[in-house]
This record gives sequence, structure tokens and C-alpha cells, in this order.
Amino acid sequence: MMSFYIRVYKLLQRGIEKGSSWNRFFSTTQSFRAKKMTVRDAINSAMDEEIERDERVFLIGEEVAQYDGAYKVSKGLWKKWGDKRIVDTPITEQGFCGMAVGAAMAGLRPICEFMTFNFSMQAIDQVINSAAKTKYMSAGMVNVPIVFRGNNGAASGVAAQHSQCFAAWYTHCPGLKVVVPHTCEDHRGLLKSAIRDPDPVVCLESEMLLNTEFELSDEAMSKDFLVPIGKAKIERPGKDITIVSFSRGMDVVNAAALQLAEKGIDAEVINLRSLRPMDMEAIYESIGKTHHLITVEMGWPSCGIGAEIAARLMESAHFYELDAPVIRLTGVDVPMPYAASLEAVSIPRVDDLMLCVDKVLGTKR
Repeated sequence: MMSFYIRVYKLLQRGIEKGSSWNRFFSTTQSFRAKKMTVRDAINSAMDEEIERDERVFLIGEEVAQYDGAYKVSKGLWKKWGDKRIVDTPITEQGFCGMAVGAAMAGLRPICEFMTFNFSMQAIDQVINSAAKTKYMSAGMVNVPIVFRGNNGAASGVAAQHSQCFAAWYTHCPGLKVVVPHTCEDHRGLLKSAIRDPDPVVCLESEMLLNTEFELSDEAMSKDFLVPIGKAKIERPGKDITIVSFSRGMDVVNAAALQLAEKGIDAEVINLRSLRPMDMEAIYESIGKTHHLITVEMGWPSCGIGAEIAARLMESAHFYELDAPVIRLTGVDVPMPYAASLEAVSIPRVDDLMLCVDKVLGTKR
């Protein structure tokens, strides 16, 4: 019997030395205690909780029910809630989007999933003319509480027709709110706020973030956790330069900020979270400290989010806080190439951002 305990002890000791799961089991660090979740599960849990909370909420879209979603975002929801709450549709975006808008006008709260927002072009008349404009055209008598959500922007190897970023497209349109989550906290809190909102909300997710894990606080795991629409978040405070981004662009910014810190450059990183309304006050306050600004987005440069930020800044008294021109780091102004080597250089990279910082601050690499 004693030899058995000795063998167990040696196995545990070997696991601890190698940093295995046993090591994590015996760890008492905050990192171990923190809860982790993938973005996919964050979206799933937010929809599940809101469907449970409000009987008017339902999910509609292609393959969202029996197939568990094309990207498994709605996994398990159909088995749990059935056909009335998780609704499969034919491949007809204009059709099921129109049905969802009509349901919202009638008092329900649909979540309309586009497999990719590239397919929302088939239904853009319903999104803009039916959903976004109805409250105004009815003199405020008819609300359209609907969420349009799905993957947005470049993925991997899906070429020109499936790689567009629709952030600027929908942010342009009055009557819509547009949110752009990055972390699991963003996805849970913003999606819940969007579902509870009385007006149409476009929720632009990213396929490339779905498998990414983020730590979540107990507060963010609460069923009543909400992130206010229209409020940015300072992800990293700093004093030398302000870098603003959203969604997948935050991965580039966060990685660059770490490299900049090694060079002694203290970057303040702002996660916009929401594009319409946009939290310009957070940007104004930040450049009041740093006096330099770079915007980062995966979409095209013409009439983009960075262009809007720069224009609003120039039209305000905060323009005089700047010590150098604003630089916009964007996707290349071409349809997305299919070749992997060209695709990689068609969207912002960390090295691109580092060069932008050198240009704004007048530093050398």
C-alpha cells in the first residue's frame, strides 16, 4: 500500500514540475480562478439567457436550429427551446429578414442571423428601408426591436465576395445602432443590450474571433450583465499616443501596444465597442493626455470609421490638442485577394501599426 502512495506522489510531483494540468489544479493564482470562455460560447450564452428571460425573443436564420448554426454559435439552442424559438429558414436573406422585421413590428424581439454580413446585401432593403426608417416614418409610433447579427469582415481564404467589412456601411445609416464587440465581455454585454433595445441594432461579429478565449469576471457572467451601447472602453491606459480600434482590429492594437511598451512608448488603447452612437468623448479625453491619434480598422479607407473620427475631431475644439496629424490604418483599398500571401498583407498587421506610430511620434525603429 505504501508503494502505491509513493507512485501517486511521484506522478503528482512530475506533473507539477512539467507545468501540467496538475500544476494548474494546485495553483492559487488569480489567473487560475478567473473564468474563461470562447467568443462562440459568449454569444451562445447571451442568446440562451435572453431567450429564457423574454418569451418574445427568438433566433431566426439559415441553419441556426437543427444544424446548430454554420459556425456552431447556436449549438444546443434548438434542442432546448424548440422550433418556435429557434427558426431554420431557406437560403433567402431578403425573405427571412423581412419576416423578422415584420415580427419585430408586431411586438416580438427577433435575433436575425446572417451567416456572414456579406449576405446581408441581399436583404439591405429590409434592414435600411424597413427596420431603420420605420420609427421615423411612423412619427415614433412603431418601434422595431430587432438584432441583426453575424460574422463581419475578412475571415480566411474566402476571397473578395465574402470578406467585406460592413462597419462603415451600417454606421452611415440613421435609425440603426451598430455595435462591434471584441472580448467575451463585449459580446455578452453588447448582445444582451442589443436584444433589450427598442430599436434595430446591427451586431458585427468576427469569424476569426469565435475560438478566442477571454477571461470573464463574475459580473460579466451574470444573466443581467449589460454593456451600454455607445460607450467605449479604455483597454490600456497610456500617455504617449492614443490608438483606437474595434472588433478584430483590437488584436493588432493590443499586440502592438506590448511591443511599444518595450520601446518605452506608453500607448492608450481604446476599444470602441459601439460605432453608432460613437463615444467621441472617450477619444477627446484621451488625446487631451496623449496629443496623438491613430485609428485602426480592417475595412477599406474611403469614408471609413477612421475617416469619421478624424473629421469629427477636426470639427471640434479638441483638434487643437493634437501635436501631429491623425493617421488611419485600414485595409488595402482593393477587393480581398484569394491568395493567402496577398490576403495577409491586405489587412492591418502589427508591423504596419508600429510604422504608423513611428511616423506620428517621429521615432525611429
